[in-house]
Amino acid sequence: MGKLTVTTFVTLDGVMQAPGGPEEDPSGGFEYGGWQAPYGDEETGEFILDVFGRAEAFLLGRRTYEIFAGYWPQHDAPANPVASRLNRLPKYVATASLKEPAEWEATTFVDGEHLQSEIVRIKDAMAGELQVWGSGALAQWLLARDLVEELNLLVYPVFLGAGRKLFPTGGLPTACEVLTSRTTASGTSIHTYRPSGRATFGTVGD
Repeated sequence: MGKLTVTTFVTLDGVMQAPGGPEEDPSGGFEYGGWQAPYGDEETGEFILDVFGRAEAFLLGRRTYEIFAGYWPQHDAPANPVASRLNRLPKYVATASLKEPAEWEATTFVDGEHLQSEIVRIKDAMAGELQVWGSGALAQWLLARDLVEELNLLVYPVFLGAGRKLFPTGGLPTACEVLTSRTTASGTSIHTYRPSGRATFGTVGD
């Protein structure tokens, strides 16, 4: 049985929108795309490669799929493990608007009506990881249904005050076990969590 993991780049105030560049996703009037770029370092790169190395398939939201599909097929290189895996491994896209056939190799569109049962079926047939990258709305949907088994958060030392966030108001209160945690030379904090059930509450000092 495989494992469903989510990997997301976020700011200190939880924004995950358009980390890679100004034109990546300006929806909603977002003006701060590319906030991740000043903080690249070797340790972060090694972590990302390690995560990609465990992928057996990808599960993407429509917006992230369209961003990836517009970039990675034109930047294919067998020696690049990120490009090689994204371009060749199975990709499942949660969408009600995109229809087959997909132009990007090894892509299957999954209608939202059957998404949960399809995710379980796909994951149960795997041995490795079914990985979600970015895909904010999809990640929120998965978290709300306790389908995420591991969460990689790369937290960058910047806050923006605007943009779509990974954890919205009204999300399901969830406790997590910390599996690993480190801070890189550029100040990026890399945390791996395992959701462990509903959050609990009490009074400090009791």
